[in-house]
Amino acid sequence: MMQDFYQNNVQKAKQELALLEKQINRNSLFRLIVIIGGGAVLFKVFQTNNIGLLLLVVFTIVFVFAALVRRQSRLEKKSDETKAFLRVNENEIQVATGQPNIYLGGVEYLDGKHPYASDLDVFGPHSLFEKINRAATTEGVGRLANWLASASDKDTILRRQEASRELADKRTWTQMLQTKLLFNLGQKVNIKTFLQRYLQDEAFRFGNAFMRFYVPIAPFLLLAGVLFSLFVLPIWNILLLLAIVHLLWTLFLAGKVSYFSSRIDKIGATLIAYSDAIEMIEEEQFSAELNQILQEELRTADNQKLSRAFKSLGLLVDKLDARNNILIGAILNMIFLWDFKQVIAIQKWKRSYEGNVLHTFDVIADFEALLSLATLRNNHPTWCDPVILDDPREDRLQVRAVNHPLIPAGQAVENDYSAADHRVALVTGSNMAGKSTFLRTIGVNAVLAYAGGVVCADYFSVPIYRLVTYMRIKDDLNESTSTFKAELDRMKFILGVVELATDSFFLIDEMLRGTNSVDKYLGSRAIIKKLVGMKGKGMVATHDLQLSTLEEEYPELIKNYHFDIQVQHGEMLFDYKLKHGKCTVFNASMLLKGIGIEVSS
Repeated sequence: MMQDFYQNNVQKAKQELALLEKQINRNSLFRLIVIIGGGAVLFKVFQTNNIGLLLLVVFTIVFVFAALVRRQSRLEKKSDETKAFLRVNENEIQVATGQPNIYLGGVEYLDGKHPYASDLDVFGPHSLFEKINRAATTEGVGRLANWLASASDKDTILRRQEASRELADKRTWTQMLQTKLLFNLGQKVNIKTFLQRYLQDEAFRFGNAFMRFYVPIAPFLLLAGVLFSLFVLPIWNILLLLAIVHLLWTLFLAGKVSYFSSRIDKIGATLIAYSDAIEMIEEEQFSAELNQILQEELRTADNQKLSRAFKSLGLLVDKLDARNNILIGAILNMIFLWDFKQVIAIQKWKRSYEGNVLHTFDVIADFEALLSLATLRNNHPTWCDPVILDDPREDRLQVRAVNHPLIPAGQAVENDYSAADHRVALVTGSNMAGKSTFLRTIGVNAVLAYAGGVVCADYFSVPIYRLVTYMRIKDDLNESTSTFKAELDRMKFILGVVELATDSFFLIDEMLRGTNSVDKYLGSRAIIKKLVGMKGKGMVATHDLQLSTLEEEYPELIKNYHFDIQVQHGEMLFDYKLKHGKCTVFNASMLLKGIGIEVSS
């Protein structure tokens, strides 16, 4: 059980955090002891006038304190990582109980004009995207959204199935990858876009041939001068003058250096954090073709690992940040021409890795989308891999024990359906009996299938259809559009798609609600006949029982189905089961009676 897996991880993470907190507090105490005790020892040793002993004590204190600082940094990094790991596992437990996902729900991808996304609850609160998204980076969120917003080809779908299946077997590894990338949640800066603008900005030309020659040898010249002064002839004044010239030179070009520094300031740690995630992917053993392809893309043309490139740029950025400390920056520039050295190194890095590094963000995005599908597979082990059929013009949809993926398992009612002997299913039924939910069940599972995910069914075979839906039609005050006008616009769109695309599949729920009953019936009948005449395929849900006579006119093309109710002791019971034939029991008068309105016959 995955919930047991998550609970065990939560327990282990909390225990580790408690231990780390003790270690961090103990290490902080040791640092304080070193400072106070070291100061006391230095005072005593200073009184002995023993320079050698004094230097030894100073060196020892600095060495021990630096070691404690490094250990503190490692402990705090481990603590942050464990907190992220804890958050990842707690999120899985919360999502399983119906609480919000900490990952984005895709509100920014809501689009009422999309062929199906709005009607099928693909994006936004309580959506399919919110249920399955485990991508923290902006690129990963966008990649998963694209997979759900448009169908892929069969080969791509099968490769994603294989890749996500392999990642599902690597539960701990995928969780650690999530943990490494979780810092991106709430990140206001898109690192890839920022780096792209930074690296491709032509204004970042810096230095000349002399600078590129002189900067690397400057510290060696000073060292040679010191040795010359100690063992041959003192030239300390010349060395001091040279150091001052170095400082003035860097101050003169400080504006250009600041242009480099201010644009990329403070993201060094972020790049190093990315390198940890990239290294995880580089070092893992994969057998799935897609995972292997993505892994290979994390190497340069000369077979270098890109995790090292990320770390090297991160370290260069951190080194350049040293200039922000006036005293340290001045000393470094006097000896090493520090600012110039780091800027030149960044330019060299840019020439070596620019294209590869930017592509790395796309590879990470693919892995995040795949691990989202893998997590869905793990969390729902009874769901199945869909069978992707080859010909949308001839092959037909067939499902067994299909449910809506957003309805909790204890509340969902499974249904079977086969389109083997017809092209259009006409689904009639009473209010709240399940017609709309069934159409959405078919549609949203198809969206999952086309993205490469598992589907909420025992069996689900489907060609790659171009899905179009007509369900939640409403007016638009901003565009001065009435409900009926909006319905006409949507129907025009669907008719256009069906006419041009032989691979289309429509899901229409109660068309023409914005007009009177006579026009509604006549208009709906004419639209269905037109769809049939264009060799359209799909499903139509309606309250209009008269439309069921179309089966008699097109016995090999239209087939009636229905959802009904049972009335026992004056109570309405819904079984939400799809049945053959037209509906004969409707419940509007019963519902009205329930609120105190008697309907006379």
